[in-house]
Formats: sequence, structure tokens, C-alpha cells
Amino acid sequence: MSAVTQISRYWHTLRYLRPGQFVHRLRFRLMRPSPDLSPAPPLRVRSGRWVRAAERRASMTAPDRFRFLNQDHSLREWDDPALPKLWRYNLHYFDDLNADGAEHRCVWHEALMARWIAENPPAAGSGWEPYPTSLRIVNWVKYALAGHALTPAALDSLAVQARWLSRRIEWHLLGNHLFTNAKALIFAGCFFSGPEAEAWRRRGLAILDHEYSEQFCADGGHFERSPMYHALALEDVLDLMNLSRAYGGEIAEPRAGLVQTMREWLAAMTHPDGEIGFFNDAAIGIAPGPAALEAYAGRLGLPALAGAKHPVTDLLDSGYARIETGPLVALIDKAPLGPDYLPGHGHADTLSFELSLYGQRLLVNSGTSLYGESAERVRQRGTAAHNTVVIDGQDSSEVWSGFRVARRARVRNECIEVQGDGVRVAAEHDGYTRLPGRPVHRREWSFSAGGLKLVDTVSGTFASAVAHFHFHPAIRLTRDGDGFAASLPGGQTVRIGFAGGAPKLVESHWHPEFGLSLAKPELIVHLDRDTLTTTMSWSP
Repeated sequence: MSAVTQISRYWHTLRYLRPGQFVHRLRFRLMRPSPDLSPAPPLRVRSGRWVRAAERRASMTAPDRFRFLNQDHSLREWDDPALPKLWRYNLHYFDDLNADGAEHRCVWHEALMARWIAENPPAAGSGWEPYPTSLRIVNWVKYALAGHALTPAALDSLAVQARWLSRRIEWHLLGNHLFTNAKALIFAGCFFSGPEAEAWRRRGLAILDHEYSEQFCADGGHFERSPMYHALALEDVLDLMNLSRAYGGEIAEPRAGLVQTMREWLAAMTHPDGEIGFFNDAAIGIAPGPAALEAYAGRLGLPALAGAKHPVTDLLDSGYARIETGPLVALIDKAPLGPDYLPGHGHADTLSFELSLYGQRLLVNSGTSLYGESAERVRQRGTAAHNTVVIDGQDSSEVWSGFRVARRARVRNECIEVQGDGVRVAAEHDGYTRLPGRPVHRREWSFSAGGLKLVDTVSGTFASAVAHFHFHPAIRLTRDGDGFAASLPGGQTVRIGFAGGAPKLVESHWHPEFGLSLAKPELIVHLDRDTLTTTMSWSP
């Protein structure tokens, strides 16, 4: 990479950041407060009932063995450098305290908490970084609210963690990290009583009062445009509602109406198989699934979502659309990559889409299997890993490193029209206008109960344009004349044809969970002119 290119990349990455992020990053690195080891405040008297929260998969498989991110390891040391940092982070979260079947592992949990306190002195190691500290505070409080008595040592440690967190708020990162910090302060502030606890609670509420407006679009979607992070945020607000009711009044109640719109948004971005669509960083198994979150909402007394189907659900503010007609469900990305100052979980997936037929996934984005800085992480974020068009071998948004983005694609000239029993969606983006020929990718979908016509047009000057179509691993693709036939697990067949480009069948990988890569078929189509027309037809 030339020096000019590298300088351009850094400039177009840094110019979107807010000035406060630079200041707070410097302050976070230079200021290292001493932990306050004072005894814990007294517990607050609870006047209401804590209901069972959303459950995750069990991760503790033995007293000293864990399964995170589809990797099994024993606990030898809490910051074992031989293990990936994200795996070690999960070790410090203590999610298993409130996971499926946790009541059968209480003895393990008590011993694990005692071991954590003994082997993780205050402010030392990755377990004391603000994000894992926040999640651990919430999980320990949830564990106590579910009826488990914390030892005096655990209560004192919990208070030390809350004090430490209150001085290490992640103002330099903002986004979901800041929201998680605030939630933890509210949980600690409600669990304990007295002036110190009240100060934690009020500080957390003050942060969230601003972040509710900042982090959620008018349609209820989380502003990072990731269904996975949206599900985590929905769990957060349901937990805050649960906490508020457990202590009576509106001590931590989320903003009115937010939970409903968030539930509706998640339902719109869920496939018929009950799991989320894969846009931006998204994987199954990190957040509770949509069904688990709906069950949690039901336990909190919230009414069930309306089950009526509409041909179009246009999530205009966050930028997605759900199309549902006949046996078809399509999820379309016409969204910005994410908030400009926080693009770390964004992918170069503009104008990509996922498609389910007869309740089965047909077209899938490639998903997310890892974080960190690696070529594979950059590849998974790149345009070619999604169902859209790559021009001149470049990504539509300049994703780089683990969580960086330079120039970003913007969608424009979008429209959605219902035409009888069909739906037409059209949009274009400017992500490639940074290239010498200033090419623009425009895509038009025409959906009907029996098929899809997809027209990709590239204007401007360009050397190459390549469309990628990623199929679910359960789909079998075979040649069918000049096109292909896709066989679904349920026995249905989809016939696929192309005009304006020759398809090539290759094997690539789908990453439905962290640490998991499954072989799948992919069609790569090089456009031989400026327009590619793709047709798909099916019948029961």
C-alpha cells in the first residue's frame, strides 16, 4: 500500500470521529484511578418480583471447563495468552449464571465466583476492562435477584466493581459499550442502597436518557444496524423493565414505547426459521434468540406482537425492508453502514439481501465468525462476502483492520412499490464513486409469489463488475441449461437464470456462529456489459 493511500485511509477513517472521542481516549489511557475497596453498601429492600430473564445456551460444561464461540477450553488462568481475547472476555462475563439449566450448576457457580474474586485483584487484567465488568455486574445481580444469596465477599467485590466502572465509563467508544456501562451502574445502584448506590443509579439513568434518543432509530432499530446487536439491546431494555418492577415504581424503567418498536423491528429482521438476518456483524448464539426475547417480554406481561403479514415492512429510518409475498421472505439492506462515528460493526454489504422460501433460507450473507485484526475478519466484512455487486475488485465501503472503515457507501434514489400481488424495490449507492470512473451500482428487485427478477446496473466507467450469490449450506445447486437449479431441503426447486453475465459455481463458507464455518455453494457472475438480469422462479 502506498503512503498516499494509507494517509487517505486514515484521514477518511478519523474524520468521522467526534472530537470528544479523541479526548476521552487519551484520558482513558492516561488516567488510571485506584480501586476503592470499601465494604459494600447495604442491600436495597425489594418490593416487587423479578421474573426469569432471557436465557442463553449453557457455557459451563464442568467446574473448570467452558464452551464459548464453539471452542472448548479449561480454565487454567483467567488471562491465558494462548486463548483468543474474545474467548477470555466471555470467561469474565459469567453468562452461565443465568443460562439454560443454571439451577443445576449452582455449586459450580458459587465456586467460580469465589475463584474469580481470589484470582482477579481489583483493576488487574482484562476482566476489569469496562465492558466485561459491566456484563459481570449485571449477571451477578441477576443471579442474586433470581434467588441466590451472594456471599459477603461477592457483595464487597460487586461494590468494588461498580465503583471502578463508574470511573472507567467508555466515553471514547460510545455506542453499545456506553449503553452496557450505564445499564450496569443502574443494576448496581438498584441492588444496593444509600447515597453511593443512588449516585450510580442516577449516573446510569442520565447516560441512558441521552442514549435512548441517540442509539435507537424512530422505527425502533439500533443505530449500529446489526440484528445481533439490536437483540442484545432489546435484552438490555427488557432487563431494565424487569429491574424497575422488581424494586417498584419507575426506578429504572426504559423510555415509553421503545420496547414495542424494538420488538417489532427484530420481528421484521427475523427469517421464518426464527433466527436473525445476517447484516453487519451478526451471528446466532451471542444474543438470546428472537423467540427467547419474545418469551421474556411475555413473562413481563407485554402483549404478543400482532401476527398479521404485510407484503412490505419498510424500516425506513434504519434502512432495511422486509418483503413477504407467497412463500417468499426477503430482507433488503438499503441502510447506512452505521453511525458515522461508530462503524466498527459495519460490513460493506450495501444493497445486499437475504431470501427465504417455504420457511427455508436460500440466499444468505456470509455471517461473522471472529473479531480481532486478521485478513479473514476483513474478508468477512467485505462486499464479496454478501449478496451484492463488487466493482473493480473494491469494497463498496472501505472496511479495513478489525473494526475500521474509511469512505462509506450512501444509498439514494430508493423506492418501494406494491404492484398487485408483487413488490418492486429499487435503490442505488455511491460507494464506488470514489473510483476513477465514478461508477454507481443500481439494483432493482421485482418480487412475486412465484419468482424474483433482479436487475443490477452499473453506470460510469469500470473495468469489472461481479455479482455474488451466497446460498445456504443446505441448498444443492446443479446445472440447468444455461442456468442453475437450486434444490431446497423441503423438496422444492428454484430455477435461476442470468442475462448479461456467465455464472460460475464455487465453494465458499457461511459463518452462522462465532467459531463456526460451514461449506456452502456460491454463484459468481461477471457482468459482460453494464446490466445483469437475474431471474429466479419456483413452485411448490
